[in-house]
Amino acid sequence: MEITAQEYLKMSIFKRLDKSRDKDKKISLLLTDLASLENYIKDFFNFSPLPICFISPLGVVLEVNPAFEKTSGFSSEEIIGESINQIFDKEEILSITKETLENGFVAAKDLFLRRKDGNDLTVRIFTKMRIDEKLRPIGYFLGLFDLSDIKKTEDELKKVQAALLNILEDTEGARRMTEEEKNKTQAIVTNFTDGLLFFDKDHNLALINPKAEDFFKTDNSRGLKEIIEFLGSDIKDIFRKEFVMAKDFILEISAISMEKDGVDLGNLVVLHDVSREKIIEKLKTEFVSLAAHQLRTPLSAIKWSLRMILDGDLGKINKDQKEIMEKTYQSNERMIALVNDLLSVARIEEGKYAINPISIDVAEICRLAIDSIADGFKKKGIRLKFIKPSKSIMVFCDKEKIGLVLQNMLDNALKYTTKLGKVSLSIEETLVDVTFNIKDTGIGIAKNEQNRVFSKFFRTNEAVLSEPVGSGLGLYMAKNIIDSHNGKIGFKSQPGKGTTFYFTLKKDT
Repeated sequence: MEITAQEYLKMSIFKRLDKSRDKDKKISLLLTDLASLENYIKDFFNFSPLPICFISPLGVVLEVNPAFEKTSGFSSEEIIGESINQIFDKEEILSITKETLENGFVAAKDLFLRRKDGNDLTVRIFTKMRIDEKLRPIGYFLGLFDLSDIKKTEDELKKVQAALLNILEDTEGARRMTEEEKNKTQAIVTNFTDGLLFFDKDHNLALINPKAEDFFKTDNSRGLKEIIEFLGSDIKDIFRKEFVMAKDFILEISAISMEKDGVDLGNLVVLHDVSREKIIEKLKTEFVSLAAHQLRTPLSAIKWSLRMILDGDLGKINKDQKEIMEKTYQSNERMIALVNDLLSVARIEEGKYAINPISIDVAEICRLAIDSIADGFKKKGIRLKFIKPSKSIMVFCDKEKIGLVLQNMLDNALKYTTKLGKVSLSIEETLVDVTFNIKDTGIGIAKNEQNRVFSKFFRTNEAVLSEPVGSGLGLYMAKNIIDSHNGKIGFKSQPGKGTTFYFTLKKDT
C-alpha cells in the first residue's frame, strides 16, 4: 500500500509526540525519586541518635538534628543562624573548620561543648565536607559523641583500679602480717613451758605441742589416751583439775573455750606440771604441822598461867593489871585458834583429816553453833535469827566438823556486819539434800575477789580493813570439810549489801 506524503507527515508528528510523553514521564519519575531520597535523608538525619549539625564555611549553624538539640540544650530555633563559636572554643573550632576544608574531613577530635545550662561536656567530633556540583565547598557536617559517661566510667575504673591495688597491697600486707603472727604463735606454742592440747569442735585432737608430747611420751600413747578419757566430752568445764600421771608426777589441767565471732572453734587444754609444787607444798605442810605442834604446848601453858592470874589464884591484881592480862589472854587465844587452824589445814592436805559421820538432826547442829557464838552477837548489837525447820531433818555427817563450818560462817557474818545489822540462819530441804543458808547485811565481797574466797590465807581488801585480825583459813577449811562430805558450798554477794553463804549435805534416809 502506498503512503502519501500527508500521511507520512502525520505519522512522524505522532511519533515525536509519543517520545515527548515518555521523556516527561521519566522526568516525573526522577523528580519523585529525588523527593523520596530527600525525605529519606531528612528522616535519617532526624532519626540518627548521633548529634549532627550542618555548618557553613563561615562557621554558621545551618541545620541541627534532634539529638544535637538534646545534647547541647539549644533548640533548633535558638542555634540555627548562630555561630558555632557559641558552643565550642573559638580557636579550636576554627582549627577544625580549616582542617575539614583542607582535607575534606576530621576524625576523632576531643573538645568541650558548652551547653545552654553552662555546663561543659567532653565530646569527640567527626566532620565531613560538603561540595556542590562544581566541587566547591558549601560547608560541612559535624557529628559528635558525648564522652561524659565514658570519662566518668574511666574515672570510676581508675578509682576501682586504685582501690584494687590498695586492696592487693593491704591483702599482701595482711598476708605477711598473718604469716608473721602464725610464726609467732607457732614459736610460742612450740616453746611454751606448759603442755598444750587443742581439741576441735568435734572433740578431735588437732594440736599437741612438744611439751605435751614429753608429758605423754607419745611413742606409748597410753598416757594420752587416759587423759583424753579423763577430759571426757565436756572439756570446757575443767579448771585446775589434778591428774596423776605417775608417782611424783602430777599435772594440773585447765580448759579454755575458743570462740571467734560467737562461733565455737574448740577447746584449748593447758597441762601444767605441778609435781615440784606438790613436793614443796608437802614439805611446807610438814613444817607447818611440826611448828604448830611445837607451839601448842607452850601456848596452852601460857593460857592456863594467864587464867590463874586472872582468877586470882596467884594473888590479887589491880584493875590496870587485869586489863593488860585480859588483852594478853585474848591474844593467846587467837594464837591457839590459829595453831589449831594450821594443824587442821595440815591434816586436810596430808589426807589425815578424818571424818566420823553420825546421824544427827540439823537443828541440833545449828543450835550448838549458835550457842558457841551468841555472846559475840549480843555484844556487837547484831540480831541473829535462826529459822528453825518445822520438822526434824536428819543428816549423816561429822557433827564437830560441820559445827566448825557453821561457826566459821557465823563468825564471818559477825565480823563483817556493822552494828544493828542482821544475820539469819535458815534451812531448806529437797528430797535428797539439805541446804544451810547464812545470810548477813554486811560489807559484801567485791566481784573481782569472789573467785578467790575459798583460797588458803585469802582475805578480801574490805575484810582486812574492817577486821585486821584473821588467818584466811576458815573458808578454806569449810570448803574441804564440805567436799569431804560430797556436798556443795558457795555464796552470793553484793558489795555493800551483804552476803549469803550456803552449803549442802545429803539427807540421812
